[in-house]
Amino acid sequence: MSQGANGLYAARKLKNDRQERRWKDEDYKRRMLGLDKKTDPLGGSPQARGIVLSKVGVEAKQPNSAVRKCVRAQIIKNGRRLTAFVPGENAISFIDAHDEVLVEGIGGAEGGAKGDMPGVGHKVIKVNGVSLEELVRGNKEKPRR
Repeated sequence: MSQGANGLYAARKLKNDRQERRWKDEDYKRRMLGLDKKTDPLGGSPQARGIVLSKVGVEAKQPNSAVRKCVRAQIIKNGRRLTAFVPGENAISFIDAHDEVLVEGIGGAEGGAKGDMPGVGHKVIKVNGVSLEELVRGNKEKPRR
């Protein structure tokens, strides 16, 4: 019950055609070329360290009206710059220029911005090695460098 030479040839041709046509699928192509990691400032990792360049206020999108406190930071490992949200009331007061911050994704759909902040897809979780949440609560003090 062996397939003839024509059967093997047909199976091989089918497999090759299928492999070639997969590249027409946009999701497959992006995944295979690693485009999401190339465009991600964190390079595919969940967190990254960065240096604060400046503090900025980002205006919320309609219908909200607020100035969200954010920082511009430069990622140490690849030199890319991003805007990161600073969560917590008066938390921005614990961050100064040239501080080292730990940044992570903010959790928006497909790695994009979350909520009403345009262009902000990351948030600060640590400042100079100390949790931002602990600083805001008053449990810890920011170390002097």
